[in-house]
Amino acid sequence: MLGDKFYPVAVPIFNGNEKKYVMDCLDSTWISSKGKYIHTFEEAFADYCKVKFAVSCSNGTTALHLALLAHGVGPGDEVIVPTLTFIATANAVTYCGATPVFVDSEPDTWNMDPELLEGLITPRTKGIIPVHLYGHPANMDAISEVAERHGLFVLEDAAEAPGAEYKGKRTGSLGHTGTFSLFGNKIITTGEGGMITTNDEQLARKMQLLRGQGIDPARKYWFPVIGYNYRLTNLQAAVGCAQMENIDWHVGERIRVASLYRKQLEGSSAFTLPTEQPWAKNVYWMFSILLNGYNEEQRDAFMERLKERGIETRPFFYPMHILPPYQGMQRIEEFPVASRIAAQGLNVPTYGGLNEQDIAYICNCLRESLL
Repeated sequence: MLGDKFYPVAVPIFNGNEKKYVMDCLDSTWISSKGKYIHTFEEAFADYCKVKFAVSCSNGTTALHLALLAHGVGPGDEVIVPTLTFIATANAVTYCGATPVFVDSEPDTWNMDPELLEGLITPRTKGIIPVHLYGHPANMDAISEVAERHGLFVLEDAAEAPGAEYKGKRTGSLGHTGTFSLFGNKIITTGEGGMITTNDEQLARKMQLLRGQGIDPARKYWFPVIGYNYRLTNLQAAVGCAQMENIDWHVGERIRVASLYRKQLEGSSAFTLPTEQPWAKNVYWMFSILLNGYNEEQRDAFMERLKERGIETRPFFYPMHILPPYQGMQRIEEFPVASRIAAQGLNVPTYGGLNEQDIAYICNCLRESLL
């Protein structure tokens, strides 16, 4: 260990006006789901993503749920999602009474493989949710081409990828809707929180209606639909406004840290490092590596050795098709690429403020902890 220092996998950074804006909320007493910071935060987020509308909500999962509801997803429908993702992607589909249909991963980007989509589409298919896994955008042209040909919506799960780009366009502007998580370990954070982006005014208005219990904005306590309590608070939005003022710094720090890792680890046959395709800007929510030739048990033992040296790591997500709620419900039995990536993958400390000495120590421990 570098002295007695401990390296967590993620640390939120508050180096702007967060405290000032939160204190302004407290002084004004506008601390709940109304207040000036909510609208300001939404406007700033929409402007950053280059879209017309941003709708704030309570977390990234409710963002997915609201977007799916706005797209009309319901019982009997199917929505294609990658098997290699956080469970919220699949759960939000299930909340609607629909069925998530899983697709395997590309071996290089680790995102959904567009070449496999066609074989999964049925008359029940309603949409596709590409996930920009760990900060690298999915192959959106190929996905959108399939969706357009079959009349399907595309909902970007960009929870891990604010600021990432596909062919010069930012995530959140690449599909019909995009969703983001603002959890404490994300590139920008409000502690808990979510955001939905779209250029479709009708979708935006529907999500705004549903997130606030379905109350008619023009008629107090009149509820034309059954809605949800999925609102963001003014306190959280105040933090979000300060984070948005520094979002270029937050994204830049992830890229800087990733470049230091790459400099130290590139050329090693023991590791597969995250890619950045020529058409992509990877924002490295996590610096994610594969341990070549390892199985899950060996990967976990490797992580324990790092923990003993003061380095926290996280495994990759378990593929959805092996989790108890979703076992046995897929038309495809094997997902070889996602299964291998999940078993070999781990995330190392990735947050602003790590310096070259920190990264050198972590990388030295990575090399020394190999079998």
